[in-house]
Amino acid sequence: MTIDIVELLKEPRMINVCAPMVRYSKLPFRMLVRQYECDICFTPMIVANSFVKSAKARDSEFSTIDKDTPLIAQFAANNVADFTNAAEIVAPYCDGVDLNSGCPQRWAINEGYGVDMLKRPELVKDIVSQVRNRVSNPFTVSVKIRILKDIRRTVNFCQTLEKAGASFLTVHARTPEMRYEPIHLDDLKIVRDSVQLPLIANGDVKNLESAQKLYEDSNCEGIMSARGILANPALFSGYRTTPLSCIQDWIDITARIDTHFLCFHHHLVFMTEKMLSKKNRVHLNMLKTRESVLEFLENHFDITPSPSYDTIEQIFCDIDESNIKYDNEKHVKNRQDMECNNVYVERDQSEIPNYLLGDLFLEA
Repeated sequence: MTIDIVELLKEPRMINVCAPMVRYSKLPFRMLVRQYECDICFTPMIVANSFVKSAKARDSEFSTIDKDTPLIAQFAANNVADFTNAAEIVAPYCDGVDLNSGCPQRWAINEGYGVDMLKRPELVKDIVSQVRNRVSNPFTVSVKIRILKDIRRTVNFCQTLEKAGASFLTVHARTPEMRYEPIHLDDLKIVRDSVQLPLIANGDVKNLESAQKLYEDSNCEGIMSARGILANPALFSGYRTTPLSCIQDWIDITARIDTHFLCFHHHLVFMTEKMLSKKNRVHLNMLKTRESVLEFLENHFDITPSPSYDTIEQIFCDIDESNIKYDNEKHVKNRQDMECNNVYVERDQSEIPNYLLGDLFLEA
């Protein structure tokens, strides 16, 4: 049963949100943060075009379990058909969909995704309204944006989406050109005062105190963390650094559910960064197997795997592809080309050298 996220955002308290993070906000990590007072989770950004046309892409990019809720699937799309088809496919398995209009990465901009969509408010409006017409409430349709240098354009953009039927918006209070500079709080407040629908604020949430301050200063209903919760999945529970119980929970979760070693390993590197000396961080960084990582954790933190549990079966999208609606023959041809050429190939994370680990983080 779909959870009403809009009603959740109306509760008189700060709603804690885990950001969409490429490679990282996948099912095992969502299971972890939900144990530490995270109210809403986003999937990583998924390219809608591949998701719609490739069963391999769907199985690789999206999985869930019954307790993985409230869940919002975030998609990158540059046309109405791809996003609405993706929304209809994923609707039985989550509580809402989100259009990424905030990713500043060059590859996304070159494909017409992410912040490039901020230049096309009419297209974004059409995407929102079409999903609203095709998938009924309480399933949500939302948009994650960055602010523009001309705040009037941002206000107009948000007001347009509100009229189109957007359920809520997430506002990353940085411009597309900014990376880790302080957020533009004043501009965020202007946006908050310009629309009536719920807002989730994003940017500079490194611990519970900064989350609460942003909540109070911005008057937004929800607060989203990305880098902060990646480093400390227990952030919303008030821990200043990752507690050992959280590391224990991560080991146990990844023992019960199929988890790529690089995912298992990278999360531990982020979680333990502030707990280890530079020498030990480098040592952990260079480990190549789950067994060697578990040995490291036992030696440094006296943490060992809990007694074995039953494995957790993931839920994947099971669809009848003949029901997918395409706007024109071009979409059908693209799909055929993709099948013939096996275009969708999941990136082999083992090809990424460990010394680049700090560059892997990408907030969608």
